[in-house]
Amino acid sequence: MIDAIRHDDLDRLKEILINEPSKVSKEALFEAAKLGNLDILKYLVEYSRISLNEYDDEHRNVLHFGAESGDLEVFKYLVERCGMDPLEGDSDLVTPWDIVHDLRQSYENMYEEYPEDSLALGYINIENYLENKFSHKYEDYYHNPIRRGFYPDPSIVRVGSDYYMVNSSFIFFPCIPISHSRDLIHWEIIGHAITNPDWAHLDELEGGRGYWAPDISYYEGRFYITATYRLNDVPPTYRRQIVVSSDKPEGPYTEPVFIDEDGIDPSIFNDDDGRRYMLLNRGARIFELDKSGTKKISDAQLLYYGDHKRAPEGPHLYKKDGYYYLLEAEGGTGPGHRVTVSRSKELFGVYERCPYNPIMRQKDETAAIQRCGHGDLVETQDGRWFMVYLCGRALDGRYSILGRETAIDPVTWTPDGWPIVNDLKGPSAMQVKPFPEMDTDSDAEADNGKRVRISPCGLYMEYMTPRPFEDGEVVCSSDERKFQIKGSRAPLSSVDSRNIVLRRQSSLVFSYSVSMDIPDIKDGQSAGICGYYDENTFFEFGITRKEGRRYLYVNEHIGDEDRALLSKEPLEGTAESIRLYMDTDHLRRELSYCLNEEGDRRHFATLDNVFYLCDEGLDRGKRFTGAMVGMYAFSGANEMIVSFRDDMFKEM
Repeated sequence: MIDAIRHDDLDRLKEILINEPSKVSKEALFEAAKLGNLDILKYLVEYSRISLNEYDDEHRNVLHFGAESGDLEVFKYLVERCGMDPLEGDSDLVTPWDIVHDLRQSYENMYEEYPEDSLALGYINIENYLENKFSHKYEDYYHNPIRRGFYPDPSIVRVGSDYYMVNSSFIFFPCIPISHSRDLIHWEIIGHAITNPDWAHLDELEGGRGYWAPDISYYEGRFYITATYRLNDVPPTYRRQIVVSSDKPEGPYTEPVFIDEDGIDPSIFNDDDGRRYMLLNRGARIFELDKSGTKKISDAQLLYYGDHKRAPEGPHLYKKDGYYYLLEAEGGTGPGHRVTVSRSKELFGVYERCPYNPIMRQKDETAAIQRCGHGDLVETQDGRWFMVYLCGRALDGRYSILGRETAIDPVTWTPDGWPIVNDLKGPSAMQVKPFPEMDTDSDAEADNGKRVRISPCGLYMEYMTPRPFEDGEVVCSSDERKFQIKGSRAPLSSVDSRNIVLRRQSSLVFSYSVSMDIPDIKDGQSAGICGYYDENTFFEFGITRKEGRRYLYVNEHIGDEDRALLSKEPLEGTAESIRLYMDTDHLRRELSYCLNEEGDRRHFATLDNVFYLCDEGLDRGKRFTGAMVGMYAFSGANEMIVSFRDDMFKEM
């Protein structure tokens, strides 16, 4: 059959299918589309038993292959007659339009002029067709997720034309990142809710605990952030709620005030009459706050348990057109995660469920973006609505190595007054920007290379450490990318480990490297770079000393197991610095190095499967974060200070 398609032999194909109709395959369909053979494609679609819901191993459908053909008529047939979506993403979130655009650009980069029958003209014609069909250029679109890597549980607020978002930080310090945007797509961390180590209260907490599901709101000139403070499972108290506030979105914020009401995922709702309330799970329970937003002044009561009735959490309340709208996350944080809505004319009235629930859920179990939920709505300055929500992308359908990320999709209101997200199609891979006419350079992009933003705790804004560090233990240069790290007395496998300087892994394919001045290291000490999830799962790659000699080493720590490898020969005695490299392709890590930053890189080890750097990587404790990369130093009983510089994270 494939041979008949490749030889453009429709008669032979018909004969095969008439005699053995069950022989038709998705491979035949994809091949016909890829080769741009419209007659054969039509026959397969209209006369064979083939399904158009077929995908290859990369979750590409027939339109992805039709895009490769460069044939406008094939592409139009699949879109207009077969209803295929040019904006549907594959396992890497690549859409048919992405394919057309990238191939067009490849030809334009190679040739100044094309022959009339050139494929480049075909890609140009398809792209022109798509621009006319959707009334937008390719550059007017964004791709989800908008915050890639460990950015779970988003909450958003608008003040004027500025948007501010917070995400969970768990046991990482500084606590609760605050990001800013003007276009809802490009974001930059501008501050944190807690930057004083004495106010963090994280020292004894196990990985995955700490600050959960923050909410940001604005009330009478002040920004308020509330979150659940999740303790270890030691009775009698497991959960408390905290509130901080500031007159500036970036802070500094007040010392956290604790509210002792059990539950998770608090949010603050300010009603039109000036009264203030806090909501939290299970379902959506509500109690009144005083004017300061820091004191509970009524008992909690249940507004509505939820539509799906399983793990209702993340409640947010909005008032619009005389209704109180209650948004909830339900179904657990796995594949069944979703967003539902209900409403009431009275705050404490009976809430009716939305007939369109769930208003956000991923229905395609094989799609790249999964576990969509925990949403928060925002209205733009021109009256449109959007919802930010968490999502996850799992490698091989199993390992969400990047953690839970943040996505955004448009919200429309039905004639009967209900909000629906992305026309109930689930998460989008490619969507029109909220403000396509706006300059898309974020503050960070515009200032790239011109400034270095440092948090009040002393770290660069995009970095964090597991639990707080003491003053002077981590020092960052204000004018260039330099780090000075005091070695921790406890190893990375301990909750007492400190000063591991980390940044989020934001891509599945990337290169990370750091230069390190080789310290005067003593036996048992070590320093270098790491891939990190928590104290239970990580790997370290660097220099250690054994029996008076320095060696390169790598160690994978998975639960109670260590897999260590020491170099056969000690390091050269004259080496003063070393650059350590980590090249990543999905779950594979290639580790290499270069002494004194001269000469060729030398391969040291390959870690074939770092599956353990994700929620699903180990069944121990609370695992809700994501993979990170960074620098560490372990000194043990003896003091050691290590200098790092020029750390680079480059997505490939």
